[in-house]
Amino acid sequence: MGGRDRDLRLLAGAIGVSAIGDFVAMIALGLRVNAQWQGAGVAVLLICLWSPLAVLSGHVGVLVDRVETRSLAIAAALFQAGIAAALAFVHGLVPTFVLTAVLGIGVAVSGASEFALVPLLAGSRQLGRANGLVESSRGIGFVVGPAIGGLLSGGGGPRVALLVDGATFLVIGAVLAALPVRRPPEPHAAKPRARDGIRLLFTERVLAVVLGVGAVTLVFMSASIPADFVYTKNVLGMGDWAVGVVLTAWAIGMVAASNLLPQRIPAAGVAAATLLAAALQGLGKFTAPFWLSYPFMVCCWTVGGMGHGVKNTGFRTLIHQRVAPGEHGRAFAAFNGLRNTAELVALAGGGVLVATLGARGTLWIAGGVSACAALGGVAALAAVRGQAEAARANAS
Repeated sequence: MGGRDRDLRLLAGAIGVSAIGDFVAMIALGLRVNAQWQGAGVAVLLICLWSPLAVLSGHVGVLVDRVETRSLAIAAALFQAGIAAALAFVHGLVPTFVLTAVLGIGVAVSGASEFALVPLLAGSRQLGRANGLVESSRGIGFVVGPAIGGLLSGGGGPRVALLVDGATFLVIGAVLAALPVRRPPEPHAAKPRARDGIRLLFTERVLAVVLGVGAVTLVFMSASIPADFVYTKNVLGMGDWAVGVVLTAWAIGMVAASNLLPQRIPAAGVAAATLLAAALQGLGKFTAPFWLSYPFMVCCWTVGGMGHGVKNTGFRTLIHQRVAPGEHGRAFAAFNGLRNTAELVALAGGGVLVATLGARGTLWIAGGVSACAALGGVAALAAVRGQAEAARANAS
């Protein structure tokens, strides 16, 4: 392994630490606001955290493409460390919500910056393998982060958990400072604009099909999350521990698949494989309610998580492949904005679906619509490629 491979593993490890810190903060803040405003408090908190990623995506992308990226990522890590420390010492709902929104700005900048650095660190790894390593590191954060957050909040209170979260950002800043890579802005590139990111994602036809379908599947899959809890506890009659096992099975599927499968997909097949993985993710939730069996549900969630891991890796790889390197910051910031807009829509609609259709109906609708949309996207990709081949034949 060369130095670049080692550096990529360091960056992936830092991203995993960041994911752990994100969940530690989310659990700590969620417990705090829920104690003061039961019911809507956690939803408002998540809206405050995710809204900057959606609303400011264009401006964040311009910043990442106009400023040396590693230095910007270090600054974002230090900024988030300071905000996490401030959150540890506030108590009221309003200052908590305001500082959480400010923290979301740092999350938006750091995410786009780290994405733009990955191709420079890929070394001997193909992009799919490099992105799979990053996604598997994030997945490990998703597995252990909630447990660590719960233990820290239960043992020392939210303040201790948030100070630990701040420390994770200092670790990330130190790792980034140790990386030798630089990503200066392109000297002769046109002045970037805030609206460039969406244009970059949706003018290239293959990328437009995959990301458009991805947004649909993300809305429905995220809206189904409340049904995971209700189906496990109320329909299957399992205890609280069973919910944790199901969510862990999903995360383990994500980690395993994103680490083992993307490097086996040829570059020309990434788009179709991403959509097929999205279909598998939907089918995992669609299939489970046909048999009221908890072990069967765990198996379905493991398979669905595998689809989720390959899908996420495919999105990252396609943007790296089909957008010019100097525009990666704008493209990924726009992707983050699209993803978090979908999450906000799902946050509003998930509870309504469960209340209206019940847990089984929600899983059938959400999983089925996601799978059908993804399979429709595969057909659309075939049509796009057929048109491109016909155009080349007519031009020759």
